[in-house]
Amino acid sequence: MPKQTSLDEASRAAREFGDAAEAVRLAAAAHLGVNRSDLRILAALHVDGPASAGAMAAAAELSPAATTEAVQRLAARGLVRRDTDPADRRRAVIGIEPAAARQLDTLFGPVRTGGRRIGQTFTDAELAVVVRFLDLGRDLQLAAAERIRAGG
Repeated sequence: MPKQTSLDEASRAAREFGDAAEAVRLAAAAHLGVNRSDLRILAALHVDGPASAGAMAAAAELSPAATTEAVQRLAARGLVRRDTDPADRRRAVIGIEPAAARQLDTLFGPVRTGGRRIGQTFTDAELAVVVRFLDLGRDLQLAAAERIRAGG
């Protein structure tokens, strides 16, 4: 296959993979009755554990005020809780409620399991190429996002 055709196919596959992942996130957000920013907060708490509001703002790429509003919405829905940081009683830490974590496991678990099953069909060398491609693509996308936020 000519190199340009291979590049076009890789580009198409990456675009369609990203679109499919976004479709899953949108479906999950709709299922939970939250918006995409709220889902990013829930996912970060689920993966990384309890965190400060500042850490949540960074993870969800939201302003502190927007993060506070999101946490209030999620707490009102019983999806997260605010606890006092045991290391600093003046600071609040946000954690995901166990029922919300179970919902995320139910929604995303089959995708995670299926992805592992697919990954097992590749050799370690093939997986290294996939990881390299995805890491470089992620860096490209994040740089583009930063450029766009900076005005173009």
